[in-house]
Amino acid sequence: MQQCRRCLTAQLSEEAFRTVSEYVSLIPKDKKTDDVSYHKRLEKCRACDELINGMCAKCGCFAEIRAAYAHRACPHEQPRW
Repeated sequence: MQQCRRCLTAQLSEEAFRTVSEYVSLIPKDKKTDDVSYHKRLEKCRACDELINGMCAKCGCFAEIRAAYAHRACPHEQPRW
């Protein structure tokens, strides 16, 4: 069965998924993207060809973590967000 490359952390092991989720939940509120913007960023990441198994091929980070920080931007040559 072929798995979707753009399912973000759905491709991770349960332990890795839990770690990413915990990390995002621990980001201080003053540094975190608001929920609406966060979900919009993730939708744009899902549509990007550079997303592979939940990781950005441009920077090597987990898209869910990068999108959660308000001060971070999409690392693509033509940023999506």
